[in-house]
Amino acid sequence: MRVVTWNLLHGIALVDPLEAPSLAQVAGSITADLIGLQEVDRHQERSNNEHQTKIVADAMGLPYWVFAPAITGTPGESWEGATDSHIHSHEHSESGQEQPHYGVGLASRYPISNIEVLRFTAAPISLPLLVPSNPRPRMIKVADEPRVAIIADVETPLGTFTVATTHLSFVPGFNVKQLRQLTKQLSERKNPVLIFGDFNLPGKISKFVTKWDALASLPTYPTFKPRVQFDHILASGYSQDIVTQARNSAQALALPISDHCALVVEVPESNTSN
Repeated sequence: MRVVTWNLLHGIALVDPLEAPSLAQVAGSITADLIGLQEVDRHQERSNNEHQTKIVADAMGLPYWVFAPAITGTPGESWEGATDSHIHSHEHSESGQEQPHYGVGLASRYPISNIEVLRFTAAPISLPLLVPSNPRPRMIKVADEPRVAIIADVETPLGTFTVATTHLSFVPGFNVKQLRQLTKQLSERKNPVLIFGDFNLPGKISKFVTKWDALASLPTYPTFKPRVQFDHILASGYSQDIVTQARNSAQALALPISDHCALVVEVPESNTSN
């Protein structure tokens, strides 16, 4: 099973806008059975009011999907924390009077069930961050925002496993606390588990914090010259043979959209552990 995690940067293309492909075109070039998405817009003016989770799912031929917003409003402008009433999935239709949202998404070739959303409060401080800009990146002071994780069971022909996708705080210490909270929540599930997303934790820190198996150790940021790994796929409950095979398959795909590479692994479809 091919698993991907991709921070979309709400669909921004870091190439000449006149030559930039659409989000659907880029997503359609990715092959996956399961994808976790971060920095995802829904009904934002800045991204042409697109429903980006649905666009990616449709382009990739993944019929089951869910979007969970972290905030209602626009990052860096006016916003408030979102609620679970704003969750949207393949089972819902558009109302035509939607508020702008920003959060994370999950799309799957296989049915998803037992969906749960875990919310994290924002850190009470701002930090200077390097953000994409033309002609070169620039440093700005950014306030943290609430964060969110989607947890779900994926029902494959060979058994059920649990997944979670998230985008954690960029504030040191808060992201570690959030990751620990997420793994504690996942410990209540009985299936093998995968966590994937943009943890804002470099290198091996997430593996050290969770004691889980890292399925990829590759730099994912920035796309034009990857130097650091912020995007991760962690596993618990899988045999060492499966972990090794997944690690050997890992790829970081530099795509025309986003400043993060898409991280890809092939997880053998067996859920036994040693």
